[in-house]
Amino acid sequence: MKDLTRYQRQETVEVNIGGVPVGSSQPIRIQTMTDTNTTDTDATIEQIIRVVKAGADYVRVTVKGLSDAESLKVIKKELVDRGYNTPLIADIHFNPKLAEVAAQYVSKVRINPGNFYDKRAQFKNKIYTDEEYKQELDIIEKQFVPFIKMLKETKTAMRIGANHGSLSDRVMSRYGDTPAGIAESVMEFLRICKKEDFNNVVVSIKSSNTRVMVYTVRLLNFKMRLENMKFPIHLGVTEAGEGEDGRIKSAVGVGALLSDGIGDTVRISLTEAPINEIPVALKLVNHFKRYQNHEPISAPMIAQTNPFEYERRDTRPVLNMGGQELPVVIADLGDRTLREMIPIRGKLVPDYFISGNKILDIEGEEYPVITLEEYLFESTRWGRMKFIRTNKAEFDRFMDMHPEIIMKLKQTRKTVLILESYNANPMAELRAFFMSLETHIWKVPVILYRRYNESRLEDLQITASADLGGLLIDGYGDGICLSNDNENITFTELKDLSFGILQASRMRVTKTEFVSCPGCGRTLFNLQETTRAVKAHFKHLDHLKIGIMGCVVNGPGEMGDVDYGFVGAGNNKVNLYKGLKPIKRHIPYENAVEELEQLIRENGDWKDPED
Repeated sequence: MKDLTRYQRQETVEVNIGGVPVGSSQPIRIQTMTDTNTTDTDATIEQIIRVVKAGADYVRVTVKGLSDAESLKVIKKELVDRGYNTPLIADIHFNPKLAEVAAQYVSKVRINPGNFYDKRAQFKNKIYTDEEYKQELDIIEKQFVPFIKMLKETKTAMRIGANHGSLSDRVMSRYGDTPAGIAESVMEFLRICKKEDFNNVVVSIKSSNTRVMVYTVRLLNFKMRLENMKFPIHLGVTEAGEGEDGRIKSAVGVGALLSDGIGDTVRISLTEAPINEIPVALKLVNHFKRYQNHEPISAPMIAQTNPFEYERRDTRPVLNMGGQELPVVIADLGDRTLREMIPIRGKLVPDYFISGNKILDIEGEEYPVITLEEYLFESTRWGRMKFIRTNKAEFDRFMDMHPEIIMKLKQTRKTVLILESYNANPMAELRAFFMSLETHIWKVPVILYRRYNESRLEDLQITASADLGGLLIDGYGDGICLSNDNENITFTELKDLSFGILQASRMRVTKTEFVSCPGCGRTLFNLQETTRAVKAHFKHLDHLKIGIMGCVVNGPGEMGDVDYGFVGAGNNKVNLYKGLKPIKRHIPYENAVEELEQLIRENGDWKDPED
């Protein structure tokens, strides 16, 4: 993006997808994916109609075999006959022939560069010479060019969609499973498209790890522009999960990019019915419309963070904030007392509480919350532990009037900032404040504070995660504090959301992380029911990440950095993984949860749940 302080959609080319264009000045498009068996054309058609009525601009359909590809002809004709012209997208893995068949009937085909002509990595640790690497690229080009020509003839668009964990041995040998490798796997295919003057292309990079997803999309976006490419970008956090975890994680990852104007179409991947994805995507996209025409923001551009690599802001420790400490959660007591709120429901206990003009810890120890003016002119505050509450506009005005304050603030060792924003673009204003702190080399810990007035928990989950997640992903913030003026959202829901945002942005893990896919036509068991069962059985293992994947196509790769995995392997059969290595194969579905517990026990990672 050109300006870190101003919200604007970045410039991309317009791509026509079945009469519904994406990119350029077009609105951000919403899409989802069916989870029916594609050969069950009646069920697939009915599900497509439901999601279209809910607001989907595009619908993606699983194509796992020739019968699926041929079924698209029936599905498309029946939809058109019933008055539905929403573009369909065929989801292809491993088999280029299926893409050629599907392209005759749909508006776009999605291919994965890691398994389309390349083979997904077998982890053979082969070292490719420059010549060998080039030879493989030449082979890919010879295979890919006829496919491109066929897409031109059928006027079919293509999405080149890479996933974290599904790279080829060739790419892995040179780059490893890194953002650079994932981005390069897409660029290799894009260069061929550009050479063939085929511009009907959308790109995507997805990961269940929000940091990896955000940094890699930024890197791909940067690399494209270096080579004069402006293809539209599809956004999504893959295998985000279900319930509040899926919503928070998606809003954190997708929101971090949308806030900087990156993204032309969005899919929210929930382990729920596809129709549930649409309102979440709509709320997220509509949230950023509020960022438009915001008050101007100033910032010293010399102090911006590295957008491609995580580095937490360097701060001085104060109490258990800043330094190497995990970010804290400060819960808003509102008009309640600490005594009223103890014992706190759930395992997630806030580190501190805010009540009016004071901060309390769980023992009831109090610390004052003061203004900049009180800090500078009331000498009784010096030498005492205190929190200073301010916002960027106020701080800038105060600095202009009293420039001496920065030296006093830099000398104190017992101060924490509570930083809020009233700007319609809080992400940019808060980031600009951190840039100012870096310019002054002031290493004070900062609590990100945000006040809302939402009546529905889902709305608050989406807006707060989108506003603050990108800052945390970039290493800004030593704590989080959320307030909400509507009583429909409880104290417990609010403090749990704070912990959820920290976990989704990879800043602080406080509960088991479940990486679960949304399911599709490849899934041969009830994924939603299974996810609930696995979460219920293993939710106390808060030191682990567990993957729950519908099939082996996406499962092993897209589980990313999980500790254990539960992956569909056929009709009511499951493979169990330790990391990305299959340990137990073709376990009967009904025995799989018990077998996974046994595998975790065998590796010394099990602990009994507390009563």
